[in-house]
Amino acid sequence: MNQTEAEFSNLVKAYRKRHMGKGPGRISTTFCKHWAICEMEGNLSPVEKFIASASDGKQMLREARTQWVKDIYRNHPPTEMEQLLGARYLELYVDIDIDKDFGMSVFVFDQDIERKFGSSR
Repeated sequence: MNQTEAEFSNLVKAYRKRHMGKGPGRISTTFCKHWAICEMEGNLSPVEKFIASASDGKQMLREARTQWVKDIYRNHPPTEMEQLLGARYLELYVDIDIDKDFGMSVFVFDQDIERKFGSSR
């Protein structure tokens, strides 16, 4: 992860904490073309872990969590991320594995951010 990817990770963590009450425990970002791909561990709150222990809780929590995250970004555009990248945020794809407490978010921007910021690999 290069410096800009690390800064992006910090912005995602702060954004989620501000709008959801809790950010991921660990986050890693990779830029790939127009995408910022974030891998996140430690997303679930203690209440969410309790809900997941119910028979239909995992599916309900997964659906609610993925939709909620998308709605938050739709209603509160991530301007800090746009400023960091100098690119306009277009869309977000989200998924989470409740059992592993591991989530992925793919942010789509209007420019090739991989080319713009390079990579440490």
